[in-house]
Amino acid sequence: MLETTNLEKRYKDKTVVKDLNLYLDKGESVGLLGPNGAGKSTSISMIASLLAPTSGDVLLHGQSVLKRPAAIRQVLGVVPQEVALYEELSAYENLKFFGQIYRLSGASLELKIQEILELIGLRERQREPVKTYSGGMKRRVNIGASLLHDPELIIMDEPTVGIDPQSRNHILETVRLLNREKGMTVLYTSHYMEEVEQLCSRMYIMDGGRVIASGSKRELQRILTGDDLMQIQLDKPGSQLAEELRKLAAVRQVNETGSGLSVVFTKQDRLLTEVVQAAERQGIHVVSVQVQSPSLEDVFLHLTGRTLRD
Repeated sequence: MLETTNLEKRYKDKTVVKDLNLYLDKGESVGLLGPNGAGKSTSISMIASLLAPTSGDVLLHGQSVLKRPAAIRQVLGVVPQEVALYEELSAYENLKFFGQIYRLSGASLELKIQEILELIGLRERQREPVKTYSGGMKRRVNIGASLLHDPELIIMDEPTVGIDPQSRNHILETVRLLNREKGMTVLYTSHYMEEVEQLCSRMYIMDGGRVIASGSKRELQRILTGDDLMQIQLDKPGSQLAEELRKLAAVRQVNETGSGLSVVFTKQDRLLTEVVQAAERQGIHVVSVQVQSPSLEDVFLHLTGRTLRD
């Protein structure tokens, strides 16, 4: 349904997005992951025809979006990272305003507004000013505004950042409903790996403006096949211990966490002994050790060297 080909965005001497190639099949839910500054929002803006690329193209059903931006705007809904509503207006008034922008009117617009209010769970509070809403309620109205024209494709740019758990769960259920029951194609970015695991069949991981890995959850986890993960809790900062562990033959990667170290290693019987001995030499006490198979977030950390929330 949608494809980008060698999409690139440069600002003078700085390249923000480089050789972006991704695709979405009709009815898919696809995740776009990356640390802050990876180029996700710039990529979304180019796909949505809001930002002109320096080079490359975006194709919708095989036709260039750059040459005919109106084609994608008719079938696309965008949920921006920042709430884009009129605070003095009610949820109903905001939806009516955006519906009229989509050239809806009369009874059909009224019916659609009530349908959206039911979907986002705000029918009972539709006449209250948006400024009185919680952050989660505002984001739900934001999503509602993007659905008024029944888009085939919706792009959601971190729609659950900074909201309460109840609104977050409601938004996730809404995304599932749109994708699985209504067949809507979804491109979803998030700072929460568990959300993407729940909602998306495939994922692209970006860093430094490039796609560095892509595939299903199982395919991405195979990047660390044959490795295990050791979570080490320490009684003091372990920067020097991390440097020493990186020199061990069985260790592939060491990352510092809030209270210890995360070590990706190839299976080896003596590694735990070597870790404890190295800690003792530096006067560090190992509080606990947990060995587990790598998760999708461990793969992300391995590829980018940073956690998803950095």
